[in-house]
Amino acid sequence: MWEKLSTPRRSLSSDSEEIPDMDQWCEDWMSNLPKELLDIPLTHLAIPGSHDTMSYCLDISSPLVRSESDLFRVLDGLCCCLTRPTVFKWATTQDCCIEDQLSMGIRYFDLRVAHKPDDPSSELYFTHILYTHVTVLDTLRSVAAWLESHPKEVVILACRHFEGLSDALHHFFICNLKKLFGAKLCLPDWSLRRLWASGRQVLLSYDADVASRHAELLPSIPYWWANQRTACAAINFLEWNKQLGRPQGFFVAGLNLTAYRKYIITNPKQSLRTLTWAQWQSLSEWVKQQAPGSEPHSLNIIAGDFVGPLPLCPLVVGLNRKLNNSQHDLIRPAVHRLCHAAA
Repeated sequence: MWEKLSTPRRSLSSDSEEIPDMDQWCEDWMSNLPKELLDIPLTHLAIPGSHDTMSYCLDISSPLVRSESDLFRVLDGLCCCLTRPTVFKWATTQDCCIEDQLSMGIRYFDLRVAHKPDDPSSELYFTHILYTHVTVLDTLRSVAAWLESHPKEVVILACRHFEGLSDALHHFFICNLKKLFGAKLCLPDWSLRRLWASGRQVLLSYDADVASRHAELLPSIPYWWANQRTACAAINFLEWNKQLGRPQGFFVAGLNLTAYRKYIITNPKQSLRTLTWAQWQSLSEWVKQQAPGSEPHSLNIIAGDFVGPLPLCPLVVGLNRKLNNSQHDLIRPAVHRLCHAAA
């Protein structure tokens, strides 16, 4: 069911011109969108995202993040041979590196940035209970290099849940972000056509008070997190938020599930991966019913876990055909076949 499609497809602009397979279509899906969608603000498109993007490279031997409770720290110190494998399998939400996520079509990245306790250097890491092996700036350099080779793709980098950063470290990080992305930084209400004309590819959200001093940085992007273990409960939460009306700018509907400690302890053979797999059918059916756009109940970014093996990207990108359903070939057979493959 999760096999990648390898059959060639027709061009979006011609019924006779052959172009590469579906994987390559997703890799450049923004540049492959029909011209009818190029003047729509990004906030009105359906955009696939990854929750806790960098958890694929957690360091099982790293310190716990500062926000963990003292009780859990004591328990971890006494029996880390039990706690660490459990933490690792429930904190790991992705299994593909960020370059692969980019090539699969992910365009929103949930980046949790932290400074390790008692580390005299200014090195920053990603985190989800544990710290990552890779550093933040090295990872973002890889993103910048990928964008250079994909000049019509646009990414949303959401830096949030900061841990252990002083004002000086925030300043250091922001200066490096500006140096790295510079003229590629852009504003949220722009369309793809306008972004392409200006050569801008990066929307950078920074969830800290210091962001207000920098016009290039966007404020925090709302993330609808259900904090629920089942697809049914998560969907109920998302539907409740939809009834309240969509925010003005970017916002994220999170498909990610959460297990409480009692469930984790009483289900030692389970993991976040098995939980997500078991609930995916219900989550994917809900996604198929959604629509992007400017209407109060429209969605924008849809983020999930394990975006590599689970076909989130084609499902979400395919929703954009609903923006102009009077065009019988809005996204053409390519996206229709992607959606059928994801079913």
